[in-house]
Amino acid sequence: MNGGIQLSAAMLNTEAVSQLLRDMAGPKARGAYVKALNDTGFHVRKVWQEEMRSKFDRVTPYIERSPRVVRATPDNLEVTIEPAYMGGKGIDPQKILQAQTRGGARRDKRSEAALRRVGLLPAGYQTAIPKTPYPGSDDGRGNLRGPFLAQLISYFQAFGEQGYRANMTDKRKKKLQNQQGIGYITTKKVYKTTLGVRFFISMGRLRDTQASHFAPGIWAAKGLHDVEVQPVLMFVKAGSYQPRLSPDDVAKAADVQNYLDRRVRYRVRQAAGV
Repeated sequence: MNGGIQLSAAMLNTEAVSQLLRDMAGPKARGAYVKALNDTGFHVRKVWQEEMRSKFDRVTPYIERSPRVVRATPDNLEVTIEPAYMGGKGIDPQKILQAQTRGGARRDKRSEAALRRVGLLPAGYQTAIPKTPYPGSDDGRGNLRGPFLAQLISYFQAFGEQGYRANMTDKRKKKLQNQQGIGYITTKKVYKTTLGVRFFISMGRLRDTQASHFAPGIWAAKGLHDVEVQPVLMFVKAGSYQPRLSPDDVAKAADVQNYLDRRVRYRVRQAAGV
């Protein structure tokens, strides 16, 4: 199973239009087949997206848009519907959807690999957003926003060799912590800001550290003397997927064979002018 659905003219039940097909010239018949197959391909894509919305928790637009229709042509009477990688920095949707099909261990995200590489994420652990997300951190779908995630990776200097220039310096961290002073012009006194932030790692009971009373993860400290502490990203035991949606499930929900038969009858009659 490669994560896609393939339909071909060999699947077609043409008994109801057999006489029309015999009366039609070859190219016209193949044209009817092509249109019927492509009609079915886009029908399956729509059903696939509906199934993802119903079975996945807050499916992202990136994954929802990923099923692509490779159209049939007169020279190739096959149509394929499969997740397509759209480039950029996202994970290949086919890998994500295959995990939902087969189940098993969840692959590390790139951010997790970066944190693990610099020794901040323990072996056997992955990350999860807290139940109440840190303000401005999440995208509303259970993921960290790209710019916020980049800031975290930069803060902990977890960018690799190609991106090391983006790693945050101690000077920049200090500026982030005290990014806006509160003071009085007359006395020329400026107090530590309550708007700045400092991020820190807690290993909880995994290691004996000063922050061991916090659960394992990344935390934010704000306010005078770090009085306001909030979780940002938790370290949790590596997760696994339960099988939830397969191409076979999609094909069944789409009632592919019957839909294909109906479209062939319609397209053949349309081509024959009856």
